[in-house]
Amino acid sequence: MASDQVLTEIKLTSLPKLAEGKVRDLYDVDDRTLLFVTTDRVSAYDVVMKNGVPHKGALLTLQSAHWFRVLAEKVPGLQTHFLSTAVPAAVSAAEAPLLRHRSMQVRRLKVFPLEAIVRGYVTGSAWKEYQAHGTVHGAPLPPGLPQCAAIPGGPIYTPSTKAPLGQHDENISRERAAQIVGEQYAARIEELALRVFRAGQEYAAARGIIVADTKFEFGLDEETDEVVLVDEVLTSDSSRMWPKDKYEPGRDQESFDKQFLRNWLTENGLKGKEGVEVPEDVLRATSDRYKEVFQRLTGKTLEEALKD
Repeated sequence: MASDQVLTEIKLTSLPKLAEGKVRDLYDVDDRTLLFVTTDRVSAYDVVMKNGVPHKGALLTLQSAHWFRVLAEKVPGLQTHFLSTAVPAAVSAAEAPLLRHRSMQVRRLKVFPLEAIVRGYVTGSAWKEYQAHGTVHGAPLPPGLPQCAAIPGGPIYTPSTKAPLGQHDENISRERAAQIVGEQYAARIEELALRVFRAGQEYAAARGIIVADTKFEFGLDEETDEVVLVDEVLTSDSSRMWPKDKYEPGRDQESFDKQFLRNWLTENGLKGKEGVEVPEDVLRATSDRYKEVFQRLTGKTLEEALKD
């Protein structure tokens, strides 16, 4: 069985630490390789909770690794930063168990300062905007759409800035995205984001899951000038995912993601508040949702995956 130990902080001395994000820590392996270490920390509304979600680091890491392999086959020409889930040889024998199943080696690339958000359904902040203005990301949609309706015409690309830790991302226009990264790269990011999203939607739908929206990140291979899919991909942290058999427009949906946690924070007046300690039953329920979508997508329970 997977260990129930929750690791919200990992102190690694074998490798130089380069950065710490809301959930992931980044380490230097060599001139061409980085190590992503996924903790069990959980954030909502851009704030990190005091306690973490059981098994989250392993679930997110192994689910991303699965998606990188699947998408590389389903999206012709797609390049990703993923190399391996093997623990680097430079990590000491004492520290290696901390990283097993919650870390992945990735290519060292220049990351574009954009969040490549793709939305397939009118939900979350998109629903609030639509209710107020009849638009999503400034683009008009037909009147009368119910909450969680599929966006007519298919998924749309709605970029935002990638804000430093502790700050909020800002929705931006496609034109502003082009100003930030250059027209050529902006166009390629948009194209890839939509293609990857559609491929992910199709794969997930065959397994009883609706991918409603997600956030991608991309980097640049400066040697080849190729745009590369980086960070995590189509996880319960970066995406809204719903059970297909329970989908019903006109209401909030049951979910396989951290919407359960967001709802608890909102209902208890804690949205955006710092230093929140989440009740164990809420964290456990969140973990169970992450586990269920992991099993549906990969065909394995977490315990089975940890044996590989």
